[in-house]
Amino acid sequence: MTRLRAIKCLSAGSWRAEPMCVVTLNKDQRHRRRIVLSSDTGLEFLLDLPDAIQLRHGDGLQLEDGRVIKVLAEAEELLEVRGRNTRHLLALAWHLGNRHLEAQIEQGRILVRRDHVIEDMLTGLGATTAHVVEPFAPQGGAYDDHGQGGHHHDHAGYSHDH
Repeated sequence: MTRLRAIKCLSAGSWRAEPMCVVTLNKDQRHRRRIVLSSDTGLEFLLDLPDAIQLRHGDGLQLEDGRVIKVLAEAEELLEVRGRNTRHLLALAWHLGNRHLEAQIEQGRILVRRDHVIEDMLTGLGATTAHVVEPFAPQGGAYDDHGQGGHHHDHAGYSHDH
């Protein structure tokens, strides 16, 4: 039996084809180069990309025959962090960064993976915290391509990194 192979990542919004199926992955599962995956309906396929990339919610995985599998970000148990004001939120971000934690930084809040020790630290620093269940898309690191997680894909015959 020949296994289906996904050979290209199409960035969210750049593809129009109706997806043949969907694969839902958490943040860690979305950083891949080569792995056997199963879609939400049980279709098994080989992700076989030239380089490891961070797949994002809404990306498409193009199969060798041109069909597309849509990537969805799985909701994860996260900690929402809010400060009293922008300056306080920046200080809280500094403390999280000082601990090398992955963080999704948004207007007015920061999301991190739940950890009771970190939650206690943040509460002690005056943060307001809440347990939420949402997709997790943390900021890329300083050495990721342009801080975007090394997202690589093709457009109209030419290839580039973001």
